[in-house]
Amino acid sequence: MSITAIIELKIEDYEKFEASFASRESARTAAGIDAKAYRDMDDASKAVVIETVPSKEALFAFMAKPEQQQAMQNATIQGSPDVTFLEG
Repeated sequence: MSITAIIELKIEDYEKFEASFASRESARTAAGIDAKAYRDMDDASKAVVIETVPSKEALFAFMAKPEQQQAMQNATIQGSPDVTFLEG
């Protein structure tokens, strides 16, 4: 059974976020993560990523990797993301 993760992020610059997000596609695929990013239509400082992940642990392990941490800095992410996990 796969798990859906909804990740809400505060960002400074959506274009930088989008470029950094795109650059990590192969790494996400290798980790078994399928993701799509969205910009909040009413709040330019907010992005939402909806992902299908193999497990909560797999997502947290991916996010903890140094390369991913650097990509998140490059993406102008401010603070910690809010993550909601859904199953069904």
